[in-house]
Parts: sequence; structure tokens; C-alpha cells
Amino acid sequence: MKVATFIANRIAFSRAKESGEQKPFSRFIIRLSIAATVISVAVMVITLSFVNGFQHTISQKVFSFLGHIRIQEKEQAKAIISEETPILKNDSLVLNIRKYPGVKSISPFSNKYALLKTKDDMEGALLKGVDPTYDTAHIKPFIKEGRFIKFNDSSYSKEIILSASTAAKLQVGVNDKVLVYFLKAGDSLRSKVNKLTVAGIFKTGITEYDELFAICDLKLVQWSKKEISTDDYRNEIGGYEIFINDVNKIDKTAEGIYSLNDFPDTWDAVSVKKVSPNIFDWLNLMNKNRDLLIGLMLIVAIINMITCLIIFVLEQTKMTGILKSVGATDWTVQKIFLRYALIITISGIIIGLALALGLLWLQETTGFIKLPEDAYYINKAAVQIVWWQVGLICVGTFLVCLIILIIPTWLVKKIQPVKAIQFR
Repeated sequence: MKVATFIANRIAFSRAKESGEQKPFSRFIIRLSIAATVISVAVMVITLSFVNGFQHTISQKVFSFLGHIRIQEKEQAKAIISEETPILKNDSLVLNIRKYPGVKSISPFSNKYALLKTKDDMEGALLKGVDPTYDTAHIKPFIKEGRFIKFNDSSYSKEIILSASTAAKLQVGVNDKVLVYFLKAGDSLRSKVNKLTVAGIFKTGITEYDELFAICDLKLVQWSKKEISTDDYRNEIGGYEIFINDVNKIDKTAEGIYSLNDFPDTWDAVSVKKVSPNIFDWLNLMNKNRDLLIGLMLIVAIINMITCLIIFVLEQTKMTGILKSVGATDWTVQKIFLRYALIITISGIIIGLALALGLLWLQETTGFIKLPEDAYYINKAAVQIVWWQVGLICVGTFLVCLIILIIPTWLVKKIQPVKAIQFR
């Protein structure tokens, strides 16, 4: 093995003498193979990190705004993001859900269509009412101006949070006033609500949410339904939003909550993925594109390295003949070319990984790759490095390339010393 290593290193790394000795073509082949490996590894790592980042960022936006699981009245063929059929609060069920493994928080909500009016403009919106138990940590990253609404015990909060899109249409900002009108049966307007103060302005980047929602006090939405609801309107809600610790267990947790003994038969526990199926189907489609690109990169790298090593074996035919003529076995000569395979693979993986991580760090710190937010829901390419995936790429590339690169070395067994020495 020492002899094979010495010869391989001598050919791969030695420099041509200043006397005019021609530089071996072998070094160019090795560098070309390393470059192919570098590009392939870098592209695979970058692709995985960008896809992971994109899927994570968009899904987190949906989760943060709608929760992971929603409990509502069962309704056939009705959009989940709309006014709900009211249900009555169930404190005992809420207590059991809070104790359910993996549940982080649960809070009531209710949606109600309304008209928002200023002196010169009017805009429709779906008011999402929440109460003090709502986990504001999920929505705060989207609040670009102002703050979240403040609740009080005596009556509903007279504050509202508008989306940047709605605020622009109404030409209002933080601390400005808007009037709220609620629609009731017969398409007439309910008596106007006192002026609400714009406490904050949010922007998720998801057009469907930014153009539709405004956030207010749950008590305000309950008050708006007072005349068309039961006498117990203060206990009526649209449903519950649940946040869990592990987003990979949404479906399993939803099924478990639905199976609780005191869960009402007419209610349903719905994964938020069913609330916005178009977004999650789109995100899942990216997995196919990701796998296709990674597969192509791996194939290109393998074909390129096999070709380069075959050329390298042929270029070193004369050396092979000389070694065999002085008693070297086929395996000894094969080990020389396997050493080249290790040089190509390990160098390519290390440099490719360093290049990929450098570019990802640059994107994370500067955001130089921009995206149209109205089309992709984010304004720059998001990065999420999953280290076990990076490790799998490196180990997988090493094993596949090493196995594939063994194939050209079998040409050594076909080389006859006499003919090889005369080979030009």
C-alpha cells in the first residue's frame, strides 16, 4: 500500500522541473474530476438548504397565523377560512387538550366579516377575534409597525391590527382611527362600532392572508353577533387554535385530540394543512424538483469521474506496463488508481462542502438572492441547513463515487506489460 500511495502522490502532486519537463496530463484529469465533485456536492447541499429554508419559512408563516390544528364545527363543502358556525366554549375539553402530549397552547378564536371605513375609503375584511390566552409570540414577527392589541376586563378592546395591504388601501397608519360595520341578515348594516384605534400593522407576505384578515378582540366579534345569536353569546366562539411542539406530528395529534372521550361528535379537529392545501401541495411539489436536481448532479458527477479515470488509466498505460514487468501485481497497480479515486472524492467533498456553506452563510447574512414576495411569499431565499442531510450527502457521495471509480481500475487487468511499454 505504501508503494501505491507513494507513486500516486508523486504523479498527482509533484511539479514539473524547470528544465522544461512536460507537466503530466494526469494532473489536469484529477483537477477536472475534483471540480466536478465540488460542483455536484455544492449544488446538492445548497439545493437542500434552500428547499428546506423555503418550506420551513412558508409553513411557519401559515402555522403562526392559523395555528397547527383548528377545532371547529363540522361543515361540509364550506371554506374553513370564513365565518364559522358558532360553538360554545368547553373549558373541560380545553383543560384535557392542554394536558395532551405535545400540545403547546390552545386559545379560542372567531371570524366575522366586516367593513372598515375611514373618512374617504372603505374596505372589506375578515376580523379574526382572539382573547388574552392567544400566544402572541407567533404573530409578533409579522408586526411591522406598532404592537399587538391590549385587552381589558370590562369590555372589548377598542384596538385593531390591520394588514399592510388593508392599511395602504384605507390610507391609515398606527394610532389612526377606523370605523367598523358588521353585516347581518338582509344585507343591511348593523349599527356602527365606536372608532377603533390601529394598534399595529402586520405583513405575512402571504397575499391571501394580508388582503383578507384583520385582528381584533374576540369580545368584539362576539358582540357583533349579539342580535343574531343566543342569549349566551359571550360563550360563543368560532373554534380553537392549537399550537404543538412538533410540526411533524400535526396529523397524529389532530387524530388523538379528535379521539378524546369528551370531544363533541359534531366538532372536528382539522390539520392546518387542510386549511391551506394549495400552499402545502405547492411546498410538497418542491420535494420532487429537489430530488430530481440532486439525482442529476450525482449522475453528472459519476459519469464525469468515470470518464476522467478511464482517460487517466489509459494515459498511465506505459507506467502500468513497467510496473507489471518488474513484478507488480494487478492489485498493486489498482491501488494506485484507487488512491486517485480517494484524492478526487475526498478533495471534492471537502472543497464542495466549504463552498456551499460559504455561499449559504453569505445568503443568510446579506440576502443577496432576492425573490418577488407576491409570487413566493418571501422576499429573499431562505436558508435552513439540516446537518444530518449534509452528512448524508457527504457520506453518500463518498461511497457512491468510490464504488463507481473502482470500475475503471479493472482495465488494469487487461493491460499486458510488453504491449503497454510500447504504448504511445
